[in-house]
Amino acid sequence: MKKRNIAIIAHVDHGKTTLVDEILKSTGTFRENEDTSNVSMDTNQIERERGITILAKTTAVNYKDYRINILDTPGHADFGGEVERIMNMVDGVLLVVDAYEGTMPQTRFVLKKALEANLKPIVVINKVDKPSARCKEVVDEVLELFMELGANDEQLDFKVVYASAINGTSSLSADLSTQTKGFDGLLDYIISLIPAPSGSNDNPLQFQPALLDYNDFVGRIGVGRVHNGIIKVGQMVSCIRLDGSVKQFRVQKLFGYFGLKKVEIESAEAGDIVAVAGLSDISVGETLCEPNHLLPLPILHIDEPTLQMTIGTNSSPFCGKDGKILTARKIEERLIKETQRDVSLRVSPNDTESWIVSGRGELHLGILIENMRREGFELEVSKPKVILKEENGKKLEPYEQLQIECPEESVGSVIEQLGLRGATMESMTNVNGQSRLVYTIPSRGLIGFTTNFLTLTKGYGIINHSFKEYKEMVNVDVGERNLGVLVSIDSGKATAYSLGGLEDRGIMFIEPGTDVYEGMIVGEHTRENDLAVNVTKGKNLTNIRAAGSDHTVVLKRPRTITLEYALDYINSDELVEVTPHFIRLRKRILNTNERKKFDSRN
Repeated sequence: MKKRNIAIIAHVDHGKTTLVDEILKSTGTFRENEDTSNVSMDTNQIERERGITILAKTTAVNYKDYRINILDTPGHADFGGEVERIMNMVDGVLLVVDAYEGTMPQTRFVLKKALEANLKPIVVINKVDKPSARCKEVVDEVLELFMELGANDEQLDFKVVYASAINGTSSLSADLSTQTKGFDGLLDYIISLIPAPSGSNDNPLQFQPALLDYNDFVGRIGVGRVHNGIIKVGQMVSCIRLDGSVKQFRVQKLFGYFGLKKVEIESAEAGDIVAVAGLSDISVGETLCEPNHLLPLPILHIDEPTLQMTIGTNSSPFCGKDGKILTARKIEERLIKETQRDVSLRVSPNDTESWIVSGRGELHLGILIENMRREGFELEVSKPKVILKEENGKKLEPYEQLQIECPEESVGSVIEQLGLRGATMESMTNVNGQSRLVYTIPSRGLIGFTTNFLTLTKGYGIINHSFKEYKEMVNVDVGERNLGVLVSIDSGKATAYSLGGLEDRGIMFIEPGTDVYEGMIVGEHTRENDLAVNVTKGKNLTNIRAAGSDHTVVLKRPRTITLEYALDYINSDELVEVTPHFIRLRKRILNTNERKKFDSRN
């Protein structure tokens, strides 16, 4: 069977995964009686809840006489390293662009990677059924982006398909009346325009993992493309490690992909995308060869982490009340297991009870913590910090490209805030009462900004950013919250009487009946300093009834604390306590008097 290997790339939420799901349905990949109402490439619970792809997924469809291998890639900047490595496995890309939003920061990032790898692009303008769709302008924007990124003449001559993935329709014309069910036009383009995989079955074996998978039965699994030769189950192969050393092992299992299933296979040939099990510490970028033909492929680049935080055992007074997994040994085992699957993650010991975990961004680390709390862990997490580098005696820090869309009335306050965070404006455009701002900003300037930004834009703002480069560090004090917090001085249950008396001091994070402990953060102060408060005090009862004093206390709704919000919100002297059912904010030093002494010394 002839083969085609393609990756689907796009900005986050432009419809990549929905498009793949609909292609699977339209090509008859499922049995006639199979339930396809809830089909999705995003198998992880968090992926489905948030509507984002976290880990790249591999699938394949049969169309006419062709096997088309499709890689669904993440659209979020924190998982950009996966996109980069996938470009090594495919010969062409489908660039999906929203018919209203047009080209966004991640569109630029993923397309740049595809053009650098010299891949053949096909552009899919998705969501054409939106009333606000502007297909012609978006195609022009895409062409401008291609030119800006230095595409060659062949790449500039791209074909365009107009689709509504959610409705399962497509056409080769921008005219909506020509939309028909299915994606035959797109699949025909893939067959005719995307080149066949290079390599030959007659050459010696070369296989290179670009992604990692893991299961408890066979351990680490390398997912990649067979560049040359044939690989079989039970075959002895040599792995050329990243340091140049060679290790021999026997191929234990081979997996191929079809539809949503991972299928065990006996052999794979040049051009196939497969998963290989048998070497417990196989790593991205290594090459599997025949023992008597050692032919290493170029090593793949792995993005370095830019952000780190400390994850440790829970030391709060409520430790063990909610979660089942509390010990340092179990936490360490779980973190090490995660590094088996995620090559962009680094874990190193901090002390006997905590570890420094480094990743690509707040979302990357936040999803790891969210997965752990769902598994029953109790954790204590510090504020994320950017990772600095030193070159030629100069301190370098990571910078990001930031793109913002917000209503015109909130532009002034957004520009003012970004100015305080060391950001430099690159451009500003206005479309239909919406302003689009493009900035270069130090990564630490973004920590804690998202929460602030949503308040400034009353929730109407859209914010996107992607890593740009390491540059010399600017001397701007950013990343700390300006307002102080309300900290409990007592342990017990919060009362409506106490909370009612504190409402004019700030915004509460808790409601009556919430269990609190000394040192726990219960609200945000209206001023810059922290304020120690008693939220457990009840009303003193007397036998004298005064007219009008017995009215019911009506409290404002407390602010909802999510994990992302908490990590964004805390300062360096604070921690987030994460348990399966609770997210609590607390001070590092819980005792009120000790904390005051410590603060007075600093």
